[in-house]
Amino acid sequence: MSLGLLVVTAVRIEGRTKAEVARDYGVSRRWVHELVGRFDTEGEAGLEPRSRRPRTIPGRTPEALEDEIVELRKELDDQGLDAGAHTIAVHLSRRHGEAPVPSVATIWRILSRRGFVTPQPQKRPRSSFVRFCAEMPNERWQADITHWRLAHGTDVEILNVVDDHSRFLVASDARSVFKAADVVASFHGAVAAHGPPASMLTDNGAVFTAAPRGGRCAMELETAALGIRYHHSSPYHPQTCGKVERFHQTLKRWLARQPRATSVEELQAQLDRFRAYYNEVRPHRAIGRRTPAVAFTARPKARPTLEGFVVPAHFRVRRDKVDITGVITLRHKSRLHHIGIGRRLIGTRVVVLVADLDVRVLTEDGELLRELTLDPRRDYQPHGRV
Repeated sequence: MSLGLLVVTAVRIEGRTKAEVARDYGVSRRWVHELVGRFDTEGEAGLEPRSRRPRTIPGRTPEALEDEIVELRKELDDQGLDAGAHTIAVHLSRRHGEAPVPSVATIWRILSRRGFVTPQPQKRPRSSFVRFCAEMPNERWQADITHWRLAHGTDVEILNVVDDHSRFLVASDARSVFKAADVVASFHGAVAAHGPPASMLTDNGAVFTAAPRGGRCAMELETAALGIRYHHSSPYHPQTCGKVERFHQTLKRWLARQPRATSVEELQAQLDRFRAYYNEVRPHRAIGRRTPAVAFTARPKARPTLEGFVVPAHFRVRRDKVDITGVITLRHKSRLHHIGIGRRLIGTRVVVLVADLDVRVLTEDGELLRELTLDPRRDYQPHGRV
């Protein structure tokens, strides 16, 4: 038997006074009066414990504002944009001007209560991350190429270049396949718009380095000529280029919510639209919820510190074998060229002497088979006799 039922029984069955029952059972007379009144009205159901929750909460976020937070979350998420509590807080501040808006913690609790937050206890805490960041805009650019599929299934490539300090997207270009000259063209376009960086950071893709081939690619030659330091990440360690790798995810999440592009030109238009939003509208967590454009212009820009120089002629010796079409191959500034030797020499092992664009092809016995000046504009160098 509950204490409430015991108190009511003592008053109604035994006929004892309320004051006497309150004194004997160590409770307040007001509580005894309330229990008896609830029993007379509702019976034993009226003796069940009642919630002590206040009927009104003066500091609670208005229902209309909660609905606005939820709608903003859905709107951003449907567009494939960042829709976290911090981002929503920034958008609310822009909408409401000087009017107070809920804190980030309050927005997070509202989203959690409405079922928009999925707990992820397996994730590492942010305090355990080791970060590095350039101190000035243009101190370091990170560049990388990612892939995207068009509506009819064709795979294309996207080159993204991100400023390490401000996360400003200096270039985002689409091509069917990026060749060395395409990378250099995108780089020069970014330099013309935003100034040259002091250094570049890329992975070890063939268009970014020719070290495995014993030379330097077009991008390495261009940066050397401009006095720009060029760094490559450790092999199989994409975390070194983490900022541009993370941007790939942000971009692809947005692209996945757009109508699938049917051509490279249509994809480029989408990239240009997202680039404007990303740089000028989207608040970025890593830079204090400022936009990248604001962070990029907030400090003086770094400049190249090395002395630029005229790239010297490239000398190398290469060994090859004439293939079944009577051709050997030679790579110049990351572009592969085919040199005709002649079908009568199929299978012959040759030595190729290269002095920049001057090429001499000899047999292993020293017989000169062909001498030519390489035309970088042509993939195939027609057969010529010496």
